[in-house]
Amino acid sequence: MVPILGLLYMWALIDRVNLPNIQIAGMAADLRTKQGNRYTLITMIFFVTYILFDFPSNVAMRKIGAAKWLGLIGTCWGCLTVAMGFVESWKTLLVCRAIFGAFEAGMAPGSIYLLSCWYTRYEVQKRRFAAWACIGVFGSGLSSLLVYGITTMGSTVSGLRVWRWIFIIEGIISAAIGIIAAIILVDFPDRAARPGLFLKKGFLTPEEASIILARVERDRADAVPEPFTTKNVLKALSDWKMWQFPFLLLCNNMTVYSFSYFLPIILQDSMGYSAKMTYVLNMPPYILAAIWMFGAGWLNDRVKMRGPTLMAQALIIIAGACVMAFAKPPGARYFGIFLAVGGTNSNIPTIYSYQHNNITGQTKRALATAMLLMGGGIGGIIASFAFQQKDAPDYLPGMITVIVSQIVTVLCISGNTLYFLRRNRRAERGEVVLEGTPGFRYTY
Repeated sequence: MVPILGLLYMWALIDRVNLPNIQIAGMAADLRTKQGNRYTLITMIFFVTYILFDFPSNVAMRKIGAAKWLGLIGTCWGCLTVAMGFVESWKTLLVCRAIFGAFEAGMAPGSIYLLSCWYTRYEVQKRRFAAWACIGVFGSGLSSLLVYGITTMGSTVSGLRVWRWIFIIEGIISAAIGIIAAIILVDFPDRAARPGLFLKKGFLTPEEASIILARVERDRADAVPEPFTTKNVLKALSDWKMWQFPFLLLCNNMTVYSFSYFLPIILQDSMGYSAKMTYVLNMPPYILAAIWMFGAGWLNDRVKMRGPTLMAQALIIIAGACVMAFAKPPGARYFGIFLAVGGTNSNIPTIYSYQHNNITGQTKRALATAMLLMGGGIGGIIASFAFQQKDAPDYLPGMITVIVSQIVTVLCISGNTLYFLRRNRRAERGEVVLEGTPGFRYTY
């Protein structure tokens, strides 16, 4: 399950964040996307539909089934990516990116929701979220290497400009992975004993499925899904944690997408590297981020804490962003990129696990996951406007926004840690029952 979800996520990220590489590969000249705020709008519009279709996609996946739904949307966004290789104006690309956001809206929240239904609270970061996200982040670096390889074919191939081939090749691979996912991806544990879309036998026997459900029930008492009702949704929304976790991902993903969409442009325009050298230099920070992410996941599951790691990595991001913003030598600024990219990408699965460990009930977690990804999408919108063409080549306002977002993260996590510790102590004394589940304790 994790490998195929990781591949889907990897190519979703590649298709999502390929714009800066394609921009410097010739799209800027052909579609005039450097004029005004055109590039900002093209990056931003994706997140509008991504946010709007986030929760409905999770509901649809629960009703239709994980394999059918994730396979379908993966195939659809792959086909749409191919279509982007034939657009003739920036306005057409803008429309394609809006539709693209609607298709991709179900990928990340659906994967998180599916994984969280299979594993216990302290298995989930190292073994699942970190491994899944690690594959995806590796893809962010692979995207630059792939673009480098494609651009060596020449400026025009078979009558099409090379930047168009980047869209076409990446889209074909995404669509193929979507089809494979529809065939082999397993469903929720309460459905795992049923025949699949193309398979006559279930992934598990009924007895094996019962064992999985029983161990999840012992961990957090929500193995069996409750119905999606207005009453259950409103009750879930009354919990302040449902709103703060998305805010934390907003702060983090604003940084993630700042680097995803503008790092290649900063490397070329601000640091003076050629287009091909930019593709090469863009990859190593993401390779480090993938290793860093898995190491942080291992540590967090071992000590059964999330907050201290989140705060430490936020401080590392602040240090890296300060070096990028205020240092002069290109080598020093490039070192700052490693710190900032590594810290912010590693915090993605940590925030996922932080939320997962402190939210119970399948309806509540499905809603919480959708809200979490909505927060991340809003962070992408902020990133699109924080880094504007008028601030090139140093993008100082954007870098300051990154620094402030991480300071806010440290303050929020500090408050959470104090609150969770106090509530856990009261529960130990028998004064309260946390989350309506006897024996439950918050993870701080």
